[in-house]
This record gives sequence, C-alpha cells and structure tokens, in this order.
Amino acid sequence: MTTVININGEILSPEKGNISVFDHGFLFGDSVYEVLITYRGILLKIKEHLQRMSLSAKAIGLKLPYTYEGFLNEIKRTITAGNNKESYIRIVVTRGVGEINIDPLSCLTPNTIIYVSEFLGYSEGLYKDGINLVIVSIKRNIKESLNPGIKTGNYLNNILAIMEAKKRGADDGLMLNAEGFLTESTTSNFYLVKDEVVITPSLECGVLEGITRGIVLELARENGIHAEERMIRPEEIREADEAFITSTTRGIMPVTICDDRRVGEGRPGELTKRLIVLYKNKLEEIVSMDSYLL
Repeated sequence: MTTVININGEILSPEKGNISVFDHGFLFGDSVYEVLITYRGILLKIKEHLQRMSLSAKAIGLKLPYTYEGFLNEIKRTITAGNNKESYIRIVVTRGVGEINIDPLSCLTPNTIIYVSEFLGYSEGLYKDGINLVIVSIKRNIKESLNPGIKTGNYLNNILAIMEAKKRGADDGLMLNAEGFLTESTTSNFYLVKDEVVITPSLECGVLEGITRGIVLELARENGIHAEERMIRPEEIREADEAFITSTTRGIMPVTICDDRRVGEGRPGELTKRLIVLYKNKLEEIVSMDSYLL
C-alpha cells in the first residue's frame, strides 16, 4: 500500500506532508473537501465531485486555487505517483495561513492537499450480513447554522455522533434533524424500503446531496423502481422491509439492524440486493464511457 500527499502541487511522502499550524483549516475547520475513488483505474464521477466542491467553496466564500482541469491534472499526477491498483482520493482546500482568530481576511492563499492511498473497499461480510445503525442523540446541523449540504472540514457534529454510536455497540449513527425526522448516517445517505418503494430523506431534511445517492435515484427511475424523497419519521424504521446506506466508498451497503431492531427479516432485502447488482452494472457502464483513464 502506497500513500502519497500532494500539497500545492508538490508530491510528498506522508512523513513530509506538513502544513502550517497557522492554517485556518487546522485551526478552525475552515475548509472544503471531497472524497472519490477509482474503479478499474477510472476516476468515478470526477466531474460531479469537483462541481460539488466548487459549490461548497462558493457557499463559504472560498476561492479555489485551481480550475477544473488544474484539479484533474494534480489528482492524476498524485494517483500516478501512488501507483496503487485502485486509489482512494481525498481533496482538501483550506482557507490558508492567517492570524489566530476566526476572521478569514488574513488568509491570502488557500492550501490544496490531495491524499492518495490504496483503496481496498469494505469487507464482503458487511454486504452479505448488513450493518447495525442506531439513532443517536446528536442532531444534524440545521441549514441556518451550518448547512449539511456543504461539504466542509468542520466535522465535529458527525464525530460526536459516531462516538456515541460506537459506544452503544453500533457500526454507525443515524442522525435526526431538529424537527425529529431522519437525515443520514455520519458519512452516508440513508434509505428505507417499504412495499418495494425506496424512500430517502429529501434534501430539505438537511442531508448531503450524495453522488452515489444520485446514482441510486437514477437507477430507480431507469428500472421501474418507485423512489420517494420525503421526510421520514423514526417510527417508520419499525415498519420497513429493508434499509441501506450509500456513499462513494461504500457503494450500496445493507442495514439489517437499526435502532436495536431487526430491519425486515434481519438480512439484506431483495430490492437492496437488486440495487447492488444494478449499481455494479452502472459502474461498468460509467467505466466504459468515461474518458479519464489513468
């Protein structure tokens, strides 16, 4: 496994990959980021990831230091240097070095850090047996405070949530919004299946517009699967036939226990398994059409 770091265009080993202690990303979480992977050597959904990062940067008033093509070139350079079979890529753009106060006006130059390491994926057992989620007491940020739709480095809300979930013996935490409706897990979008209808919290509930979430909704439309985006009450988990989560690194992962109750029959449901197959087929389709060969 090889990990390499690209800091402002300079590719370094992890031991030499350092930034200033005065960087506002380090001091205050003042940064935006994206995570993506390769599949058969292809950067999956790179356009969508970089577009979302641009929107996140705009939302916090951060000017990105590279154009789309500039980011693409640096990502490809870093992946080549890592020389892994498949790569995990994390792009972080910080506000940059400034004075030790929260006012960003002293930060004149953003820092860009690109982490590349080998992507091994998750255990097959998790897809076979499913994972255990628990509803945590930590609420999802409200839009008027820190919009969950913006992918920033300020992650303490999610950290506290997964700490609580792990303490309670679960794999991950499922977070509610201030009104008490389901939103998402700490790093993944969440879905229920009831009577062969896929139901996921709407963006208005306070969730990230996940790239994989978009693929799942597209797959549903293309394959005659009814899907709904709406507010979901926690009690609906008890009535659900199936549940699953999605993210760039996880793909589609079944949930078989949620809030200390078995979901459906306590094993991955048939519609979830069908979507997993459709998702894998979609990746192959993306790879065959994508021009960003490495």
